[in-house]
Amino acid sequence: MVKAWKETVLIPTYEIGPAEKNPVFLEKRVYQGSSGAVYPYPVVESISNEKTDKPWHAVYLENEYIKVMILPELGGRIQMAYDKIRQRHFVYYNHVIKPALVGLTGPWISGGIEFNWPQHHRPSTYLPVDATIREHADGSVTVWVSEMERMTHQKGMAGFTLRPGCAYLEIHGVLYNRTDVPQTFLWWANPAVAVNDAYQSVFPPDINAVFDHGKRAVSSFPIATGTYYKMDYSAGVDISNYRNIKVPTSYMGVNSRFNFEGGYENDTQAGMLHVASHHFSPGKKQWTWGNGDFGQAWDRNLTDDDGPYIELMAGVYTENQPDFSWLMPYEEKQFVQYFMPYRELGIVKEASKDLLLNVEPAASAEGVTLKLYATSRQEVRLELTADSGAVVYDASYVLSPEMVLTKTVDTKGVTFGELNLKVYKTLYGKERCVMHWHAESDEIRPIPDSAEAALLPEDVKTNEQLYLTGLHLEQYRHATWCPTDYYEEALRRDPRDIRCLNAMGLWYIRPLRQGRRLSATSR
Repeated sequence: MVKAWKETVLIPTYEIGPAEKNPVFLEKRVYQGSSGAVYPYPVVESISNEKTDKPWHAVYLENEYIKVMILPELGGRIQMAYDKIRQRHFVYYNHVIKPALVGLTGPWISGGIEFNWPQHHRPSTYLPVDATIREHADGSVTVWVSEMERMTHQKGMAGFTLRPGCAYLEIHGVLYNRTDVPQTFLWWANPAVAVNDAYQSVFPPDINAVFDHGKRAVSSFPIATGTYYKMDYSAGVDISNYRNIKVPTSYMGVNSRFNFEGGYENDTQAGMLHVASHHFSPGKKQWTWGNGDFGQAWDRNLTDDDGPYIELMAGVYTENQPDFSWLMPYEEKQFVQYFMPYRELGIVKEASKDLLLNVEPAASAEGVTLKLYATSRQEVRLELTADSGAVVYDASYVLSPEMVLTKTVDTKGVTFGELNLKVYKTLYGKERCVMHWHAESDEIRPIPDSAEAALLPEDVKTNEQLYLTGLHLEQYRHATWCPTDYYEEALRRDPRDIRCLNAMGLWYIRPLRQGRRLSATSR
């Protein structure tokens, strides 16, 4: 059974000061790698040093396995997500509201799951949004939060759904461009997870390299062997382990064919996983303040007693930050993401919203250990074969969220790298393969190059590249490089270049349609 209700909760809160009464125009401010302009949002620049118990309006959503608390007055963020089987918070639960001035408009808090759109960190992260509860015929319940974003007049909605008998939180994003001009946006779900020296991020096994913001720097992964964030990892350091990262560090995986990312507590044998199709949700990121003095100081800035955390962000339509995507006039985009607790599996090798899988060499020389967790009650058949097609193991099981299947199999001389595992279910009256695993190749793949800065307009050889560079700067909301420099250079070379003429027209008309003042570079 799924239920949802509204409730007023008392949370110790460090209050924010009054917003600046006059508009603040931050025209060349760089924030999270893109423009830090915030008008017409107000800016807050002070926070109280004392906390008081403050009533907040919360919306709760609960089924047999998961309980979540949503705070519509704080951007519609998920403040708490609780695993009822393991009796643990599977995202970082900050028991106080303790903002720091690190957000786009000032106050920002750690913990829970924040939804960053149309820019990092969400302009309305500390502002109220609308919330409503919807019950469905199949017994599921959705809590919708929505807002009309003020900077570009787009509409954003997130629907949080729990389904009967399912141990995952489903999040349905809906983004709509309400204007008659193209707009840009990003969407990164930003779950925080509590960490200690035993915590390890779980990236798909095909990720061998990670990038910094804007792909400015690159590192091998999970074993870093060079210099990254000015840290010398030449000895070979596993940067998937929180304990090994001593300074504030971001990294984002690239080119993965897998649909998951997450993290695992090796001491408690429990973790959190995000699942979404990599075709629309390729973004897989870890951020940490660092396991050092600086990071511990920031932990104290953002919480009283709940300790350190990291962020395991999941982005749609892009795999890096601050990469933005386009919404055409009156266009709507929709997507689905899933967050789920899991346990006892170790480092996941494959996952869907229904099944989570790990395969490891067993302690015996000729064995393999299969671990499978289901997010609902399911009947499955496991077929383990060699590359030659010979069947090594075949068995059927009934799974449920209450148990984790762990099976050690004698592989009869077949090496680990030659094994294939297929998981079958009966769907629509026919047995179908719903998951396939094979060990990753031992082939050493090259590490991608980091990005290079664009050429100055006069040094760009073709109008095509001038147009694309200007469009890129517009799309990614670059704070200091002006796209019109590239369009105008192209028009000096060819005054009839229709692409650049249209781009210049849109550049001038967009702020007028949105009711914003023209920047100095645009007048």
